[in-house]
Amino acid sequence: MSDTTGSAPSPALTDEDILQRFHRTKNQPTGSQTLGFRIVSVCQADKSVEVAFDARADLLLNPMKQIQGGYLCAMLDECMSVACMVASGMTHVAPTVEMKTSFFRPAVPGAIRGVGRVVRWGRTIAFTEGELFDPEGRTLAKATGTAVPTPFKSYK
Repeated sequence: MSDTTGSAPSPALTDEDILQRFHRTKNQPTGSQTLGFRIVSVCQADKSVEVAFDARADLLLNPMKQIQGGYLCAMLDECMSVACMVASGMTHVAPTVEMKTSFFRPAVPGAIRGVGRVVRWGRTIAFTEGELFDPEGRTLAKATGTAVPTPFKSYK
C-alpha cells in the first residue's frame, strides 16, 4: 500500500548523524517535551522514523483515565513531521495541511511507540503515514497526512 516514490533530496548526512543531531538538541519544541517525545531510529532510504513517547498521566488524560485523542493526533503528527525532516536530509520542515486519524483502541499512560513515514515526497506536497503502538505491539491509532515541504531557511 505504501508507495515510497518521489524524489526527496539526496542525503548529505548519515542516518546516525541525524539520530545524534536529534539526541543532542537543546531546542526540543515544548510540544515534543509535553508528549515525552524521543527519537529511536531513522532511515532515510525508507523515509521513515521510529519514535517513543512517554504518555504522562498528569498531563494527557481524559475523564476515562485514557490518553485524550487529541494528544494521540499530536503524537502521530510528530511522527509524520519528523519523517519529513529525515526524508529531506534535515533541510526541510513540512507543516501539516491535512490529517485523518483512525483510533483502534484506548491508549493508557506510559510507553507508546510511533512510526512515521513519507509515502511520497514531491516538490510542493508530501504524503505521510503514522502509526502508534502500545507496549504489546497492538495498534492504537493510524493517520495519513498531507504536508508542504518548506526549506528551513524559508520557514523562519
